[in-house]
Amino acid sequence: MPDNAPANADNVDSEANADKLGHMEHEDHDPGPYFDDLVVGQTLAPAPAVTIGPGEAALYQAICGDPLATSLSHPLAEAVTGQPGALVNPALVLHVSIGQSTVATRRVIANLFYRGVVLHRPVRHGETLQTTVEVRALSELSRRDDRPARGLALLGIHTVRIDDGATVADYERCAMLRFRDATTVTGHDADLGAVDTRIDLDDWEGRIPSDWDPTPLGHAAVRDWRVGVRRSDMLRDTVGLATELARLTQNQAPVHRDPALGPEGRRLVYGGHTIGLAQASLVRMLPDTATVLGWQACDHLGPVFEGDVLACHHTLLDERPAAGGRLRAVRVEVDSDSRGEVTPVLDWRVVTWGA
Repeated sequence: MPDNAPANADNVDSEANADKLGHMEHEDHDPGPYFDDLVVGQTLAPAPAVTIGPGEAALYQAICGDPLATSLSHPLAEAVTGQPGALVNPALVLHVSIGQSTVATRRVIANLFYRGVVLHRPVRHGETLQTTVEVRALSELSRRDDRPARGLALLGIHTVRIDDGATVADYERCAMLRFRDATTVTGHDADLGAVDTRIDLDDWEGRIPSDWDPTPLGHAAVRDWRVGVRRSDMLRDTVGLATELARLTQNQAPVHRDPALGPEGRRLVYGGHTIGLAQASLVRMLPDTATVLGWQACDHLGPVFEGDVLACHHTLLDERPAAGGRLRAVRVEVDSDSRGEVTPVLDWRVVTWGA
């Protein structure tokens, strides 16, 4: 400071700067995208890559409590896979992929379905995943006075291991998005296609990890589950730590964080949270499960809110011997008890392989 400067010169400068800042123009940061921002064929800038390690796995386990043995026990994972290193729960792999895909769905109203979800290879602790999102089809919904303008976006999701570019997962999902400008008419009217819920195990047998040995998982208690029989899990589970799962997986949709954006001021739970609890229930039914190979289809039938209590019902659709173990197709239906009102919220068709 110059010798002739006032003793309080720093304070004068600070007050002047504060005054200038107080008169600066304010803008909310809203990157979208909204429905009317999207273009068919567009690939969005990817979210940051995510390395999944024991910390992420532990937090996920605290939220969903999945008893999948191969992701809980390192010695068992090595015995089954024949390779060293801990396995990441395939549900957590998909949650990270879905979270990264929210670069396209920050302004989501609801996610309607997933289809053709395939896990191409297992992921081990320390591996890093990155996801790209392509806009495959758009369909503007009819306008109504009692709701904001909205449209459906069919998104193609592709997740890779960045170490070598190997594909980890790919699938499609359909999101309902708000418009940025309600006066815009896009003209988008694409046929998004139907969801094929039929599971042909011939299509899945080749996706069983090669050289895995399921015999360390042998569990005679599941041998009496006959195809076509529906079993209910008597352990209902309460949805908790919903915002933590959204943050863990880098899910950027505000509707999953801000209760003011949900109906009646209730925060909408990320749909994958319901799927995570449903997989935990399924593994309780099939404790000899080595891995989940993919989802044939997954429909979100209704909203779930934090504090809801979920009940899961499992129907064995098909089963066959494969690669020294058992290949299974299961339909999982989930009901939500929300403030005493029970409604169906999930219809999930999943393929597993185990002993």
